[in-house]
Amino acid sequence: MKYAAIFAVIVTLGIFANLVHESKMLSYLSSDPRACINCHTMTIHYATWEHSSHRNRATCVDCHLPRDSFVNKMLAKARDGYHHSVAMTFKTYGPNLRISSDAAKRIQDNCIACHQKAVSQMMATSALYEKAADSTVQMGRRCWDCHRGLPHGTMRNLSATQNNFSVKVD
Repeated sequence: MKYAAIFAVIVTLGIFANLVHESKMLSYLSSDPRACINCHTMTIHYATWEHSSHRNRATCVDCHLPRDSFVNKMLAKARDGYHHSVAMTFKTYGPNLRISSDAAKRIQDNCIACHQKAVSQMMATSALYEKAADSTVQMGRRCWDCHRGLPHGTMRNLSATQNNFSVKVD
């Protein structure tokens, strides 16, 4: 019985090690944008970012994860990773990916943090403009309300072939 238990533990560890290797699980601990295309669903988003002005300035984690602490960053990464893996496994994401309200807040906060100078100028002159303000969003509007094509272009559908983007993976 002792040998059967040892064998079962070894087989379990082997299966887990294979899962870690095949899923490229450790790549998700990095800030490398290529980790986001382990999942084919994100290929369009990666390709459009790769052709954008943000490519040399911001990676996926710079925009999509909290920047205030390592712990918050890892917690958000784990939470998003869990939701992504469930959506990909059970195919519940549909033809268009939708951002969660938590992720939208993070992206908004990160846009403002990187573009603080421009934002402060907009805030100073915002009283001059009539607009429907959203009280749940800093500045009354989300950055992508006006800057819809940044940094992922105008493609919004997973089956889109606009500009025939492709991704080279080493």
